[in-house]
Amino acid sequence: MALGRGSASNGAVVLGAAVLLVAFLLVSGGPALTEAAKYTVGDYGGWKFNVAGWAKGKTFRAGDVLEFKYNGAVHDVAAVDATAYRSCVLPKGKKTLRSGHDKVKLVKGTHYFICTVPGHCQANMKIAVRVI
Repeated sequence: MALGRGSASNGAVVLGAAVLLVAFLLVSGGPALTEAAKYTVGDYGGWKFNVAGWAKGKTFRAGDVLEFKYNGAVHDVAAVDATAYRSCVLPKGKKTLRSGHDKVKLVKGTHYFICTVPGHCQANMKIAVRVI
């Protein structure tokens, strides 16, 4: 069966609509193109005492990055479990970050971070972050 004169233009209309949709998603930053957010823990003050409530009200997503900015000669950061977070005791074998500008990429779940310098975690230099 032969195609009529309008057949080719119908394909062009569909193709044109698809191109416009892709262009719209690229320009608008559609859902597939959302970029991971970067958060400085403690905002401008950085990783410091009494930062425990910093995460409250924030929505963290898998792929987001936490930046811990601090004086590496005075503080550190360790990713710990809930028990270590509550007790402020670093489990044996856990590593600490000490660069003063550490970045941690988040995955889904709850993450706990503490400063392991004696007395610092007890002074609320710790955060719990829930990631969706």
